[in-house]
Amino acid sequence: MNMHEPPQPQYSAEERRKRVFAIISASSGNLVEWFDFYVYSFASIYFASQFFPSGNATAEFLKSAAVFAVGFLMRPIGGWMFGRIADRVGRKKSMLVSVLMMCGGSLAIAVLPTYASIGVAAPILLLIIRMFQGLSVGGEYGTTATYMSEVALRGQRGFFSSFQYVTLIGGQLLAVLTVVILEQFLTSAELKAWGWRVPFVVGAVAALVSLMLRRTLHETIKAEDRNSKEAGTLANLFKHHRAAFITVLGYTAGGSLIFYTFTTYMQKYLVNTAGMPAKTASIVMTGCLFLYMCMQPVFGMLADRIGRRHSMMLFGALGALATYPILAILHGNTSPVLAFVLITVALAIVSLYTSISGLVKAEMFPPEVRALGVGLSYAISNAIFGGSAEFVGLSFKNLGHESWFYVYVTVMMAVAFLVSLRLPKTPSYLHTDH
Repeated sequence: MNMHEPPQPQYSAEERRKRVFAIISASSGNLVEWFDFYVYSFASIYFASQFFPSGNATAEFLKSAAVFAVGFLMRPIGGWMFGRIADRVGRKKSMLVSVLMMCGGSLAIAVLPTYASIGVAAPILLLIIRMFQGLSVGGEYGTTATYMSEVALRGQRGFFSSFQYVTLIGGQLLAVLTVVILEQFLTSAELKAWGWRVPFVVGAVAALVSLMLRRTLHETIKAEDRNSKEAGTLANLFKHHRAAFITVLGYTAGGSLIFYTFTTYMQKYLVNTAGMPAKTASIVMTGCLFLYMCMQPVFGMLADRIGRRHSMMLFGALGALATYPILAILHGNTSPVLAFVLITVALAIVSLYTSISGLVKAEMFPPEVRALGVGLSYAISNAIFGGSAEFVGLSFKNLGHESWFYVYVTVMMAVAFLVSLRLPKTPSYLHTDH
């Protein structure tokens, strides 16, 4: 039994069924949201030249990554807006609105004219749409993490909450898998001409399905909490929970950076730095992401046994020690097998964080500001450090000092370890069921 939580209560079979179904319904929408958001990164190797023509692959990837990063800069606004909605109106309504917005964004990209058709208006419109999607996904994380932590079975919260990242990674996996399938049936010329639009259409349709599933969710925040005058307010958050907010900012910075380094950026790293063929890199990343997705419940159960604080400390320490050598070995390596093994090892370390990150954040805030506290702190760090991972990595490469990026990630992992020492040994909140 985990010594960091009270003994698990006895749930009726009906109660267990309802809670598990709620987890599935909430996380299914989460999967679609992240598919829609990340398919941009995986498909950009084909459409970058359509919106940012320059004749230089690194420059085109760099501009595409910049637009990806700008989407992240909208996340803090989304974290605040949807966090306030979730704390004052309800978690369910917040999740319904966010997935609907993401659906509209994907459909818009699917039909967006290229630079050859409308000139500079093409990249400008792409930027605006990505800002819109960034706003949506900025609210998705905090509300979903809050909801799933509140409906998870006590004593098994690490296990059940890990499914947020199972579906988040599943969204990435389905995004890269969609690209891999298209690569098997279309030529590179066809993919660059029109094939890259297909994943965005798929994402828009899937979002409508998830919208129907989320309509079945029950509300978890109590009426007295959401009706409180201080519910969902920044004044309440910063006056009474400033230390918790800063702590979450600290470990999310390192967590987001290393997560995006070994997921979305890694595909471009294998192609642009290691010299691996694009199709081979896509296949390698598909396998790595599948294993990474499967790891989440395992590491969630581990956290239930050893405690969230210990998992977070291990994450920071191992990440600081392993990041530089893994990236250095991958540099110039064209062996798909070695790349697969090294990236999988890196993602196992990241799993110590991702499997329980939403839960750890939720445990640090009370119900009336939980979605706001989780969503805003995550979004700020994610925008600054996670969303810029590709841009920073490609910038250092462009300057001829790619190893500086390895140092940067390593330093941020050391920071994550130090901040994890501040985590309470016993969760402050979520001691009672909702």
